[in-house]
Amino acid sequence: PLSVSPAADPAVISPQDPTLLIGSSLVATCTVSPDFPLKAEDLYWTLNGRRLPAASYAALGPSTLSVALARLNGSRQQSGDNLVCHSRDGGILAGSCLYVGLPPEKPVNITCWSKNMKDLTCKWAPGTEGETFLHTNYTLKYKLRWYGRDNTCQEYHTAGPYSCHIPKDLALFTPYEIWVEASNRLGVAVSDVVMLDILDVVTTDPPSDVHVSRVGDLEDQLSVRWSSPPALKDFLFQAKYQIQYRVEDSSEWKVVDDVGNQTSCRLAGLRPGTVYFVQVRCNPFGIYGSKKAGIWSDWSNPTAASTPRSERGAGGCDPKGGEQNTTLRRELKQFFGWVKKHAYGCSNLGIKLYDQWRVWLQKSHKARNQVGKEP
Repeated sequence: PLSVSPAADPAVISPQDPTLLIGSSLVATCTVSPDFPLKAEDLYWTLNGRRLPAASYAALGPSTLSVALARLNGSRQQSGDNLVCHSRDGGILAGSCLYVGLPPEKPVNITCWSKNMKDLTCKWAPGTEGETFLHTNYTLKYKLRWYGRDNTCQEYHTAGPYSCHIPKDLALFTPYEIWVEASNRLGVAVSDVVMLDILDVVTTDPPSDVHVSRVGDLEDQLSVRWSSPPALKDFLFQAKYQIQYRVEDSSEWKVVDDVGNQTSCRLAGLRPGTVYFVQVRCNPFGIYGSKKAGIWSDWSNPTAASTPRSERGAGGCDPKGGEQNTTLRRELKQFFGWVKKHAYGCSNLGIKLYDQWRVWLQKSHKARNQVGKEP
C-alpha cells in the first residue's frame, strides 16, 4: 500500500461528509495532493467497501477523478455510508461519509404514566413512517402549564426506544405541558403539546399477596384473594381489579372484567382436577377526587392452584338414578345461570346456598355410587 506522509493528506474528497435527501444525486471528486505522484487514471472509488463501476468515473484534471452517484438510497448505517478514494494498489487516499435520509417527522401518540405518583414516564411514536436512515435525536420537554420554565427529560430508553423517565420533583394538582422534539441532519420536527395532570395518569404496583385456593369440595370453583397496592394505602382513592386465568397446558387467558373494587373473587365453571394459573391487576382511580380513570398496573406474578378431582363414578346406578342425575344437573345449570345473572360475576349473592347444594349433590352422588358397587 501507498505510504502516507504525516505532513500532508494524500488526497481530498469534495464534498466532505454531505447530507442528502433520499433520491438525490451526487458528484464527488477526489483530488490527489501534488506531493504524491498519482494521476487520475491511478484512482478508483468504493462505497461501503464495494467498488463502483468505472463507467461512473470522469477525469476532471491530471490528478482529479470524479464519481457520479444517482438516486441515492437511505444510508445503511446511521453513522453514514463510506465513500472512499483508493490508489491503484488498494491504498486509501481519502474518505467521506454520505448521510442519506429523511428529515424527522412530527412525533405522535405521546402517552404518560406515573408510578404511585412519585415519577412520570412518557413514550411516543416517531411519526407515521419512523425510519429516517439518519441518527435522529428525540428530546422530551415539559413545563407547568401556567408558569415555570422548560425542563428537559434526561433518562431515555427506560420503557422502550422512544421513552423517557422523569424520576422526581413533580408537582401535583397542576397540569403539565409535555412535548417531544425530533432533530437530525436534515431538520427538526416538534410534536403537538399534551396537557396532563399527574393525578389523572396514576398506575401502581400489581396487587400483592395473591392467594388461590379450593372452595371446599367444589370441583369447578377456585377462590382468589389479594391485597390492595401497598404504595397507595395512605391516599384517598378507589380501585377496580381484573383477573385473568388459564389452564396449565394452555397459553390462552380468560379475563374476568367485573370484579369491581373487591379484593376477592370466586371463579366458577372450571374443569375438575385441573391446574389453573391466576393473575390480578389494579386500576386506581378517583385519587384526590380526580375524575379520570387511572392506568392498569402490570399483572401480578402467576399463582397456581388445582380444582378437586371429580369423585363421580361411572356406571353402577340404575337407569332411574341416571335420569334423576340428568334432571338435577339441568336444574343446577338453571340455578347457576340465575346466580351468574343476578350476582354480577364475582358477587357472593346466593353463593352460600349454591355451595351447600353442590356439596350435598356430590355427597349424594358418592353415596349412590358406593351403593351401586356393593355386591
